[in-house]
Amino acid sequence: MRHSSGVGLLAATVLHVIAVIAGSAVAAAAQEQPPAPPPQLRVFLDCESCFADFLRSEIPFVDYVRDRTEAEVHVLITRAQTGGGGREYTVELIGAGRFETVRETLKAVTTPSDTDDIVRRQLATAMRIGLLRFLSRGTVPPALEVGVRFGSAAARPAVTTDRWNQWVFSLRGSASFEGEESSRQRQIGASISADRITPDWKVTLGSELDHEYEEFDLDEDVPVKVERRERDFNWLVVKGLGEHWSIGARGDVESSTFDNTRFSMSGAPAVEYNVFPYSAYTRRQLRALYGIGATHIRYYEETLYGKKEETLPGHLLSLTLEQRERWGSLQAQVEWSQYLHDLSKSRLEVDGELSIRLARGLSVGAEVNASRIRDQLSIPARGATPEEILLRLRRLQSGYEYGLSVSLTYTFGSIFSSVVNPRFGN
Repeated sequence: MRHSSGVGLLAATVLHVIAVIAGSAVAAAAQEQPPAPPPQLRVFLDCESCFADFLRSEIPFVDYVRDRTEAEVHVLITRAQTGGGGREYTVELIGAGRFETVRETLKAVTTPSDTDDIVRRQLATAMRIGLLRFLSRGTVPPALEVGVRFGSAAARPAVTTDRWNQWVFSLRGSASFEGEESSRQRQIGASISADRITPDWKVTLGSELDHEYEEFDLDEDVPVKVERRERDFNWLVVKGLGEHWSIGARGDVESSTFDNTRFSMSGAPAVEYNVFPYSAYTRRQLRALYGIGATHIRYYEETLYGKKEETLPGHLLSLTLEQRERWGSLQAQVEWSQYLHDLSKSRLEVDGELSIRLARGLSVGAEVNASRIRDQLSIPARGATPEEILLRLRRLQSGYEYGLSVSLTYTFGSIFSSVVNPRFGN
């Protein structure tokens, strides 16, 4: 009996030791097991013509999702043209969920001579810098490395003088010729522009010429020949008065066979108020503008009102809204103009473009334009010929114009869109 008890006690002791050793080994193995990597930052990239595929391939340390409701960071990229002819890109990173209070805004400015590769690399750099702020709030990916390197441009001395005094000029010319057995077409065009844009002043000058000639061999002995001529010179001068007010003037000198206008010259001073600060132009603008002036016109043919020449005082009022948010974008304008010599001669124009993300994967878009026309003073007294109507050589009398387009898009499946595959093109 004593021998059996001793053997049992010894066996129990051995089993206890084995259990302790095994438990220690399991605990040690668990401690040596590397922790699961933290989930990558989920990013929704919201932009147009911003080299999105390049940005996804160059910034692989985040997960790109195709629905904004799944994102922790909404990257909104907008752009505007600079006075020098380049573009200013605004990269705004808006946090959601655990990053609800985090927001970062960066800008990348390009010049007209910058190649697409230079532009897209600047955008990638700005986006990397912005995303680092979000990564620093959480667990940094273990394989992430950050380096800072300035190109040779940083070593160049800053430009202290500008021999052009911030003026930017642009010249363009074009010519084309098309033909077949029974018709021939020739077209020549040219334009020139000069712009000087500073924070307080905006001066733009532009001139354009377009001349088109067509000839048709019909069943008749004499071919049908048609000609269209358009010439235009326009100017704009604006002075900024702080973050909300601006004053200025605009005008033009033009000639158009389509509009029965041999010579037209107009000018109008105007004042504009922006409800939002002008500095927030990339996200939202609500501008109200009022202008009053006069137009002197000489016509090719006598008009419906028996005029060959007249001077017309008039005024206009416009309201413009531009807004881009995470839910989508909205652009709308309402413009009302009126001749002061006859208050019944007026025009009301409405233009709008809307894009809304309604729900996960579902978005709707719409474009609308409409005009109520009561100011067609240049319509010739004689009726238009069938050739002029079919070839759109003359403006026809109309009391209204309208247009509408609607689109609906629904996308479903995997929420991730990080992979870029360039095979066989897009």
